[in-house]
Amino acid sequence: MEFAHVPVLLPETLENLAVRPDGIYIDGTVGGAGHSREIASRLGKNGLLIGLDRDPDAVAVATARLQAFPAKVIQGNYSQMRQILDGLNIPSADGILLDLGVSSHQLDEPERGFSYHADAPLDMRMSQEGTSAYDIVNTSDEQALRKILYEYGEEKFAGSIAAAIVRARENSPVTTTGELAELVRQAVPQKYRREKNPCKKTFQAIRIAVNDEFGHLRLGLEAAFACLKSGGRLAIITFHSLEDRIVKQQFAAWCKGCTCPPDFPQCVCGKKPKARLVTRKPVTASASELEQNHRSHSAKLRVIEKL
Repeated sequence: MEFAHVPVLLPETLENLAVRPDGIYIDGTVGGAGHSREIASRLGKNGLLIGLDRDPDAVAVATARLQAFPAKVIQGNYSQMRQILDGLNIPSADGILLDLGVSSHQLDEPERGFSYHADAPLDMRMSQEGTSAYDIVNTSDEQALRKILYEYGEEKFAGSIAAAIVRARENSPVTTTGELAELVRQAVPQKYRREKNPCKKTFQAIRIAVNDEFGHLRLGLEAAFACLKSGGRLAIITFHSLEDRIVKQQFAAWCKGCTCPPDFPQCVCGKKPKARLVTRKPVTASASELEQNHRSHSAKLRVIEKL
């Protein structure tokens, strides 16, 4: 199976995870094992890399690519990390990585239905099971569709696009990515069509809804932090502002200590920070990486250390 995966921010991720040869590390979004292979190659016989992914294609490829290293690959969502570690009798980890969003393989395989560049069945399921993009597009009412497009895609033409989808499916279901892309193009102003590809935000929004990405992210952040050892590090790579905001706010909450009003002469709440920021600002791609990997343009790496 061809599964291209160019890991973004790889040197920066490895440096900030501070990988130790005898450590236990979790890649919660193993994908094509780009980051995982580099982490696992730094481990000794007492170290372990655990790779998780909900996509069975990714699990098969990562298993093959990591077979020469001290690694285990398990199909599952990173939000289930605690249960997975319990099943392995592993109490905690020295470092955890989450590389969020859709993988290059998922975008590049037309039959997976993620891309608006090819005509394929509407799918977008990372796990290849459960509710699909077809279901959401053809069964959600207009108000629900508008909310998905506006909240998850920040699409300013959400209303007209949702209305166009509902009108179209009165005649027949919207079954392919090509049909959906054409509906979006016809629903936005001509000037907007000339300036940029108008489909990106709609496809992003529907993909996020299909896979409940923000729900899993919030649960996954809590699960990952709970699975970290004291002194362990959590590294998150995001690719758009909405998921980055969730990560930034959660990191800030963990790093905040006293919540007493500023005019109190001394702390009475007794709250202590649970973590410290390793990267005070998000790490972004170098000029050379930007030239070589277009996916790195929107990538941001944030890292905290558990106290």
